Amino acid sequence: IIVFLQKRYCMIDKNNIKAYFETLQDNICQALEQADGKGVFREDKWERLGGGGGRTRIMENGNIIEKGGVNFSAVYGETHESLLKQLKIEEKTDFFASGVSIVLHPRNPLMPIIHKNIRYFEMSNGLYWFGGGIDLTPHYVDENDAKWFHQQLKTVCDKSHPDFYTKHKNWADDYFFIKHRNETRGIGGIFFDNLNDKNSDLSKEAIFDYVRNVGESFVPIYTHFMQKNKDFPYTDAQKQWQYLRRGRYTEFNLVWDRGTKFGLETNGRTESILMSLPPQANWVYDFQAEPNSKEAQTLAYLRKGIDWVNKP
Repeated sequence: IIVFLQKRYCMIDKNNIKAYFETLQDNICQALEQADGKGVFREDKWERLGGGGGRTRIMENGNIIEKGGVNFSAVYGETHESLLKQLKIEEKTDFFASGVSIVLHPRNPLMPIIHKNIRYFEMSNGLYWFGGGIDLTPHYVDENDAKWFHQQLKTVCDKSHPDFYTKHKNWADDYFFIKHRNETRGIGGIFFDNLNDKNSDLSKEAIFDYVRNVGESFVPIYTHFMQKNKDFPYTDAQKQWQYLRRGRYTEFNLVWDRGTKFGLETNGRTESILMSLPPQANWVYDFQAEPNSKEAQTLAYLRKGIDWVNKP
C-alpha cells in the first residue's frame, strides 16, 4: 500500500502533469486532423525568455475547421508582481505553470465555436491550483445540441463530485459574459479556477482526475458536432451572421478574458495568446435582428441561468 501511494503521488508532480498535457495535445491534434479530413496542424515551437516554452499548433483552411489552435505550454520563473499583488503575497516566489488551450472556429455557421482549457499552477511557497473548463459558442443555438452538450459535461463532472456541474456551470455563465453587451458568449459550459485540496473536499489526485476527465471529453464532444453538422447547407446571410457572432467572440477575448489580458500584460507570446481569434469577424453598427428570426431566437438564448439539462 505504501509503494502504491508513493507511485500515485509521483504521478501528480509538475513534471508528470506537464507530460500528460503534452500527450493530450498530441492526441487531440491527431483526432481533429482525422475528423477534418484535410486540415493539418503546423507546429510553432517557442521558448520563453524567463524560462520554459511551448508548442503552438494551428490548423487553417480545413474541410470543417476554418481556423483552430491547440496550444501546449510549460513555463516557469519569477512570479510576476501583478499576480503576487492579486494573491496578497509579499515575498518573491518562483512559479511553474502548464496547460493546454484550444479554440476552434468552424467554416460552417451551423457548427459551433468551441473553447477548452485545462491548466496547472504552482509556486515555490507550496501554493498550487488547477483550473480550466470547456464552453460552446453556437452561431445558431439549437436546443437539442445545447442539452446534449451540457449532459456530456454533467456526466464528466458527476464522476468527480456531485456539486461540480452546478457550481462550475454557474461559474461559466458568470465568466463567459460580455458585460458591455449584456449577453453570454454562447451557451456556456463549465469553468473552474484556483481548485486545490485546501478549498475543496478532494485530494490533489482526485482533482487531477477531474482535470483529465475534462480534457479527454473534448474529442468525443467536438467530433460529434463535426460529424453531425459538417454537411448542413447554409446561405450567405447565415455566413454574414457568423461573422457578426465572431465579432462578439473577439470582443469577449480582448476585453474580458483574464488569460488574454494577463498574458499580454506580462509580455507573453502574442501569437500564441491571440490564436483564439477568428480568421474573419465583422461589426455592423447597431445591428438589429429581424423579429422571430433564427438570429433573434439565438440572441434570446444568450443569457445566464438556463438549465439546459432539464429544459423541457
